[in-house]
Amino acid sequence: MSITAERKQELIKEFAIVEGDTGSPDVQVAILTERINNLTEHLRGNMKDHHSRRGLLKMVGLRRRLLAYINRKDPAQYQKMLKRLKLRK
Repeated sequence: MSITAERKQELIKEFAIVEGDTGSPDVQVAILTERINNLTEHLRGNMKDHHSRRGLLKMVGLRRRLLAYINRKDPAQYQKMLKRLKLRK
């Protein structure tokens, strides 16, 4: 359900704005998206796992707030993030 340390480092390298950037909204959204995708797969096989479902909903809400923040600060970056993460069609 969680992501490996290696995968997290790959995401940080890919979405970092500057070298050593681990806390920017872009990086946070990328990591959250990876965790959401993993948890979604888990819930497909374990439909009655309501505790994990609640965690998933909290992560989706956090990602939505971070994306709204990115959209307010830099709409072009927001559109770029959506394309890179394949969030909307």
